[in-house]
Amino acid sequence: MKSYKDLDVYNLGLELFYLSHACTLKLPKYEMYELGSQLRRSADSVTTNIVEGYGRKRYKADFIKFLTYSWASCLESVFHIEKIAQLYPEVIEDPNVLISRYNELSAKIFNFIKYVEENWKT
Repeated sequence: MKSYKDLDVYNLGLELFYLSHACTLKLPKYEMYELGSQLRRSADSVTTNIVEGYGRKRYKADFIKFLTYSWASCLESVFHIEKIAQLYPEVIEDPNVLISRYNELSAKIFNFIKYVEENWKT
């Protein structure tokens, strides 16, 4: 692994960020800066924390801490998507697909955290 860009969790997280971001731009203007902003920030935080944690990979505890933040942001993103789907069903074509993909990412991040805890050499 030469870069964080080689990580599946990074690549899937970035793809989902772009999908989530596009959905938020369809919200009514007053929600774009409220609920939309929350989803954009949490979705961005998933990959941002992976990148920052990777930058600290020499320190195993720091790497795990930032991966945990990433995992939590992934869960937060699902929560925001569920709210948008309930309040504005026309905004996300099939929210269950997006939620399912975030749940897949969440599981991958969780498994990566376990891998780092058990196998990471500093």
